[in-house]
Formats: sequence, structure tokens, C-alpha cells
Amino acid sequence: MTDRLDAVAVVGLGVMGSNLARNFASRSLDVGGFDLDVEGARAMAARHPEANLRVAASLAEMVAGLERPRRIVLLVNAGRAVDAVIEALDPLLEADDIVVDGGNSLYTDTDRRNALADTRPWRFVGMGVSGGSEGALKGPSMMPGGDPEAWTRLKPVLESIAAQSASGACVTHCGRGSAGHFVKMVHNGIEYGDMQLIAETATLLRRGLGLSAAEVADVFEEWNRGELESFLIEITADIFRFPDPQKPGEVLVDAILDQAGQKGTGRWTVLTAVELGVPVPTIAAAVDARALSSFRAIRAQGEAAYGRPERRLELSVDDLRDALYASKIASYSQGFSLLAAASHERGYGTDLGEVARIWTAGCIIRARFLDRIRDAFGAPDAPDLLALAPSFVEDLRGRVPAWRRVVSQASLGGFAAPGFAASLGWFDSLTTARGSASVIQAQRDYFGSHTYRRVEDPDTAIHTEWAPSQD
Repeated sequence: MTDRLDAVAVVGLGVMGSNLARNFASRSLDVGGFDLDVEGARAMAARHPEANLRVAASLAEMVAGLERPRRIVLLVNAGRAVDAVIEALDPLLEADDIVVDGGNSLYTDTDRRNALADTRPWRFVGMGVSGGSEGALKGPSMMPGGDPEAWTRLKPVLESIAAQSASGACVTHCGRGSAGHFVKMVHNGIEYGDMQLIAETATLLRRGLGLSAAEVADVFEEWNRGELESFLIEITADIFRFPDPQKPGEVLVDAILDQAGQKGTGRWTVLTAVELGVPVPTIAAAVDARALSSFRAIRAQGEAAYGRPERRLELSVDDLRDALYASKIASYSQGFSLLAAASHERGYGTDLGEVARIWTAGCIIRARFLDRIRDAFGAPDAPDLLALAPSFVEDLRGRVPAWRRVVSQASLGGFAAPGFAASLGWFDSLTTARGSASVIQAQRDYFGSHTYRRVEDPDTAIHTEWAPSQD
């Protein structure tokens, strides 16, 4: 043992954890760590001598080597593994030590761990981290919540490793309790919607308009120089240029099985939205599309039974650009609406403008228009819904005709575009002052005496005997 005391330690030195540890070290911090695979972690540290990482043989050794009060970041698999590490750390920790769960934990698990920490001298923080392995190394977007005093101590080190944008370090205190992991969950839900919309766009460009893979890449590259500029648009251009190493002259994406994986955060977003009564149809369509993609045998049977009526679409590339932009605004509007509802219902106190700000760099959904979202929610007259912010109303109004053309042409051409369709359906419901719910209320009152309210007297519940008595 040396006299060195580490400023921070990382538990879980896999790809994400090791990169985050190296990021801390690059900011002139002494960094300790622990992993169940001690030898593998030490081999990683040896490959990066510049980081001077100290890998302990046990959690007890790691804790003993930290300056007090201690700062410990967990980057282990969500679920039981987090609980196991916390259980092992519990007897080793002292007053005001901080344990940060930086994994993709379900926010209700974070609530439970916060309750445990309330009975202990040490502090707990649930923190979402976005940006993948590269972000962890070069600067992620981080979403801590919970204990405000813990945030005060964490702020300097987290700001030092965070992604930087024109508006500052991409980390902020997201609110009380489990707010950090809730914000990260919604981030991932928006990410699901974004990815589905981009995938649908690429398919319509390729098969609906007949563009080659290289031409699709050109389109996404051009869009990435304009209002659609984002990380996901950028990498999609790269994907459609990447050659298949096994088939010269072809692109790798054409050889990839069309069966999308998911780790659960998209489903959590949809389930939570249902519980809070917040409609998120774009995100729900994306989750459903991933689930349906796994039914490959049934899809093959369906195509054999019904045929595949795909035909060329009467659309322009600009139509698809406008529909993609409008649908993305729908997805972000739904996500921020869920954040607002949760902040109110659960007492988080989340600043929506700050959330948009920390997503401007480092994270997977970073995009040019997040600066405008930040401005919209930071204004004194912040909108109840992002899509109703004046600047976005102006944007969307001019794109609606193209949006309708894309959805109708995709349907007529036999192309599945659930993300586009759900987004437009949400928009049409949003912009209809009198919809179809009056019929539903009449039905409910007819069969269940659930009552209804009249337009001219919305405060009074009324029941009508719709059918003659059978007595």
C-alpha cells in the first residue's frame, strides 16, 4: 500500500467502466477501481499506463485507498448486480461517502436504494450516463439526481469529464429522488423513437424511391449539414457506406438480420407513460416495431400468405426530410411531456431546459435543435407542450403536407412506417379541438352508467337512460 489516496473509484471495469476511469484519470485525478475479474482489469490498466489506474484486489482494498469522504461510481449491470455491490460496500463506508449508480437502472430500483441510503451514514446517487463507450472516454452526458449535497461534492469531478457544448458541461442535477435515472430512461425512449424514424426513412429512400446505398448515404450526409444535424443522422450516413467484408461491392447493412434488440429502457418508458397517463405513441410504435421484428418466422409466413405489394412512391427526398423532422419533434414533445408529468407527480423538480442543454453534446440523441428546445423551456412563457412553442409551431405547420404525403404513400405502397404513422396520428389528435371521445363517453354511460359531461356544463356529471327499461 502506498500513501496515495484516490479521488474517485470505479466499480465495474468493463468497456464503459474502464473508459470512464480513464476519462477521470485524464483530468489529473488519481483513480482506483475494482472488478470481479481482477486480472482482466489489471491487464486493461497495464494497456493504458498513462492513466495510472490502481486496480484493487477487493472492494475493501479499493475503499481503503480513497480520500474521505469517498466517491465511488458503479458501472455494473442494472438489477441484482447493483444491489450486490451496495450490500458489499455498506459495512465499509463512512459518513458522507457517496455511491453513484451510473448504470441503466430502473428508476423504481433507485427509489428503493435511496430509501436504504436514508438509513445509512453514506449517500446514494442514481445517475444516467449516455454516449456509449466513446462518450465514457471522451466526454459523456450525465444525468445525476437525488441528494443535492452529494451533487455539490460530485459536481467538480463530473463537470471535468463531461462532454462540453457551447452552453457548458453536459451534466446537471436532474432533480430529487430517482430523477437522474428517470431522465435517462426518457432519453432512451426518445432514442428508440429517433432510431425507428430514421430506419423507416432509410427504407423508404432505398426501396420506396429506389436510391442506392451510396445515394442514401449522400442524403443523410446532406441532412446532417442542416437542421437535422445529429449523431444518429451522422452514423446512419456512415452505415450506408460501410462495405460488407464478406461480399465485395455490397454494404454490410444489407447482410444484417432485421431483428432489433432492446435492453428494456424503451419498454420502461412506455409502461411509465401509461401509468402517468401521458401519450407517447411515437416511442410506443418504436418499441412495438422492435418487438415485432423478432417474429421473423411469422413475418415470413405473412409475406408468403399475403404477398408484398411494395411499389415506387410518389415522393421526393425533401418530403421525407420534412416528415422526419416533424416526426422527431413529435417524439421529443412526447418525451419532454413525460418528464414534466413525472416531475410534477413525483416531486422531482426537473428543469426541462437544463435537460435539453445537457443533451446537446456527448449523448446518443444529441442534435442541433436541442438548443432550441432548451430556449423554449427556458423562456418565461415556456409552453405546456414542446410542439406548441411558437418557433416549433412555425416549423411544423409548413411540413404537415409532406408529412401526410409520406404516411399515405407508405401505406399505399405497402411499406410499414409505424413511427411516421403514430407521430402524425398524435399530431392530428393534438390539433383537433373536438375529437371522437364524445362517442366513447356515450358508450361508457350506455353500458356502465359512467356518466358524461355536456359541452355547455363541463363541471356537471350526467347519466342518461339510453335504452328503454326491460322491466
